[in-house]
Amino acid sequence: FLDISMSPTQHKSLCLQEAFAKGLLKAGMNVLVEKPKKSVNNVEGLKQCLADFRKDLPWVERLDLTNLPAEDPLSKVEGKVPNVTNGEVNADDDFQREMFFYRQAQATALQALPLLNKNGISTKRPDDYFAEMAKSDQHMQKIRKRLISKQTILEKSEKAKKLREQRKFGKKVQIEVIQKRQKEKKAMMNAVKKYQKGMTDKLDFLDGDQKMGKESTQGSKKALNKKGPNAKRKFKDQKFGFGGKKSGKKWNTKESHNDVSSFRAKVANAKGGKGGKKGKVGKNKRPGKSVRKKMKSRS
Repeated sequence: FLDISMSPTQHKSLCLQEAFAKGLLKAGMNVLVEKPKKSVNNVEGLKQCLADFRKDLPWVERLDLTNLPAEDPLSKVEGKVPNVTNGEVNADDDFQREMFFYRQAQATALQALPLLNKNGISTKRPDDYFAEMAKSDQHMQKIRKRLISKQTILEKSEKAKKLREQRKFGKKVQIEVIQKRQKEKKAMMNAVKKYQKGMTDKLDFLDGDQKMGKESTQGSKKALNKKGPNAKRKFKDQKFGFGGKKSGKKWNTKESHNDVSSFRAKVANAKGGKGGKKGKVGKNKRPGKSVRKKMKSRS
């Protein structure tokens, strides 16, 4: 049974399926056979191509040049003849190979420019020549916008990176401050424990913060002392003194105790002289109890 609507390929695949279901297909039965290619000897076409190659056209129509590479002036001055000029090039040497291409192109340009000028072919672009752009302005605007967006993205990423570094640095400083405080606290607790156990009798650890404050303000005080005291400080110094110990100024010393040159007997005993004192004159004392009773009885 052959369905007319089926293509030959579909019909072939259907036959293969039926053969596979019946077990008729076995390994090695289907072999790919290549058909031999038919060689065509077109003699007339080959002769036509050969005649086209043999056409004696002017050089302006052909624009072909065959020449050796140009001479290297440096090697010419030194008296060396490089292999590139002779046409001997090592294909594995990249530098020598590229230099051969460069010198050959240079020699071709030097030979072709005079021929072009001789045939009236211009080799320079005129001043009023405007070449059409390969890409439209809209396309270039898109490229420009994309480049600007990439640049802004890079700037934002750099700013974010700097902010992260600053945060890391701030956290590092904060951690260092916390560690320093913990270290000071630990040292103070150890000193307190030593004092409680009687290992030391010094209480210098209690003045640690005050010492630090004094050391921090010492530089500013020195700067003020270099400038000298102001008018207000001078007036107070003149009125109240220059500081120092105030109490105990009138205490006797060994020298003042032995010095009796200022002793005056009349003044000490309050005798003679108008200036001498006749004893102390104290306040009126309250009368005694018996005297007060007599005074009441009289009244």
